Amino acid sequence: MKADIRVALVGNPNTGKSTLFNALTGLNQKIGNFPGVTVDKKTGICQLTDGRRAEIIDLPGTYSLYPKSKDESIVFSVLAEKGSELTPDLIIIILDATNLKRNLLLYTQVADLKIPVIIALNMMDMADKANISIDIDLLSRRLGVPVVPIAARQEKGIDELKQAINHANKIALQVDSIDVRTLAPALIADIEAETQTDNPYFALQLAHQHEHLKFLTTEQSNRIEELEKKHDFHSQKAQASETIARYNYINDVLYDTVQTPQTAHEESLSNKIDHILTHRVFGFIIFIGVLLFIFQSIFAWSEYPMSLIEDGFVWAEGILRGVLPEGPLADLLIDGVVAGLSGVLVFIPQIAILFAFISILEDTGYMSRVTFMMDKIMRKVGLNGKSVVPLIGGFACAVPSIMSTRTIENWKDRMITIMVTPLVACSARLPVYTLLIALVVPNKNVWWIFNLQGLALTGMYVLSLVSAVIVAFVMKFVLKARERGYFIMELPVYRMPRWRNVIFSMYERSKTFVLQAGKVIIAVSIILWVLSSYGPGNRFEKIEQTYSQPQYTKTMTPDSLARVISTEKLENSYAGVLGHVIEPVIKPIGFDWKIGIALITSFAAREVFVGTMATIYSVEGDADKIDSVQEKMRRAKNPETGQPVFTLAVAFSLMMFYAFAMQCASTVAVVYRETKNWRWPAAQFAYMTVLAYGMAFLVYHLLR
Repeated sequence: MKADIRVALVGNPNTGKSTLFNALTGLNQKIGNFPGVTVDKKTGICQLTDGRRAEIIDLPGTYSLYPKSKDESIVFSVLAEKGSELTPDLIIIILDATNLKRNLLLYTQVADLKIPVIIALNMMDMADKANISIDIDLLSRRLGVPVVPIAARQEKGIDELKQAINHANKIALQVDSIDVRTLAPALIADIEAETQTDNPYFALQLAHQHEHLKFLTTEQSNRIEELEKKHDFHSQKAQASETIARYNYINDVLYDTVQTPQTAHEESLSNKIDHILTHRVFGFIIFIGVLLFIFQSIFAWSEYPMSLIEDGFVWAEGILRGVLPEGPLADLLIDGVVAGLSGVLVFIPQIAILFAFISILEDTGYMSRVTFMMDKIMRKVGLNGKSVVPLIGGFACAVPSIMSTRTIENWKDRMITIMVTPLVACSARLPVYTLLIALVVPNKNVWWIFNLQGLALTGMYVLSLVSAVIVAFVMKFVLKARERGYFIMELPVYRMPRWRNVIFSMYERSKTFVLQAGKVIIAVSIILWVLSSYGPGNRFEKIEQTYSQPQYTKTMTPDSLARVISTEKLENSYAGVLGHVIEPVIKPIGFDWKIGIALITSFAAREVFVGTMATIYSVEGDADKIDSVQEKMRRAKNPETGQPVFTLAVAFSLMMFYAFAMQCASTVAVVYRETKNWRWPAAQFAYMTVLAYGMAFLVYHLLR
């Protein structure tokens, strides 16, 4: 159903734009890309109080219409292009009530484009706490637009904002903030004539940004370039003059509309907390402590729900074996699909806990502090402070993290960040790590409070960050560029997390993980079951004939004979043949041909490793003995030594391989999409594979 009105949300970073978007749209959201660029486009539907439907577009945060990154360049493109599918009928500008002077710069620029505007004056609760008094009516009259006070986190003022949207078509054009024509009168007049526009500020922006605007033809862009040269136009000088004029206007507007108490200059509580949390020594100790607490909790809190899910799958497999008639279809469903899914879905509690903690760290403002602290280290290894955002985001998933590097202006910094982000331990590695750690690391406490399994998991995550920094340092000398990077970031005040948002984020991210992983796992499990259940030529018939002879039937129990036959068949299946082909390459790092199959299948997605192990050991195992994937792997024996397959050395060698290897097709695809050149993902795949093999080899031989 088509919306009746299209509304764009515009605002500075950290003004609560995303919070307002969630409050207006609820669950009616979808995420895609803006046409022609790999920048996230969040849209949603809002039901207005008069019964109409409004399409809400959440534009990237920006401090002005002059872009410093790909994300910021989207804002002017969407607002300026007429007649496109994204052209807004109305703009809601979100302003931080505690920092109006800085926020109003963007407002004055947008207002001069002469699109109907509503101001959502957010964080009024924070302004009240700081005793900042704002005359809303006077501010509205001075600017000539409706001003609606809101507190988006508490959803206060949302109904009033919807009422203002209802009357959007009745809004008078806002007052001019500055006389734009005085900035470049002759050039503006010529561009207006050339493009048939009567908006001087639109014409001026075309002079500044025409090279990057896709809605202009090549001829139009070239013509504007000629006019710039004709009138000796200097973009930076014009921007500086414009900014000074706008701040003079803003100072006049705020002179008697905003009253700030004399005590406002005193140090805020957030700054006092920052003295500790961002301290050059204690800040890092606290950060390590936070990570340690998170990973201890992942093991401790997930144990009971994981057991329930595990028992549920074991019960389901038993029911299906009793209900379905024996045959290939039943084996495919039970040993292929169900076994493969159980291997990953059992880790939903751990994934959900990880995402919940990430959401809390973001919501409280602590994640911004981590980014600020890490900037000091990033500088020393040749990265931009903004590189920390993708690296920390990599704990969840490398794909959106690599896409977020678009905010890094410096080419060298951006490329190094893209190349090292997949080294950070993402949520897809979590099932692999926790499964292998549970197999070989005792579940006991040291020093009363620290669980050994939690310490091992923390070590893997810290290793991933350290390795990313070390590789970045090496690449600093490999990639050459003359640009200098810079880091500008506003630290939001500390706030209590919004538990509803935390739960919603945990649910949405976990659902996305399950749906994406589930589709891949079902497909891989079916293919793998077929490859494991059938073999080339008449190999299976020869195995049946061999073990039907009296020397086997009379000396072995039926259960033992069935297990030997299933093992022989698996080894001679298509999957077994493929595994044996690569076994000589992976044997030096402790892997057998079954693990080799998992390495190949998990290139689709790392977490498929667990599903592959579940499918292989289900195909090989006794149909009457139904166990979880962990138990199947624990019972697995090396046919040559009779010892368990998954020893301490093998498990940690495998974790090292997954820590460093590029086992993710989606990451390869997004690196190509962001760099537009296959040599970058190819180089990334090559160096990560060599690093993975080398680290696995080293760890395996040290722990043997």
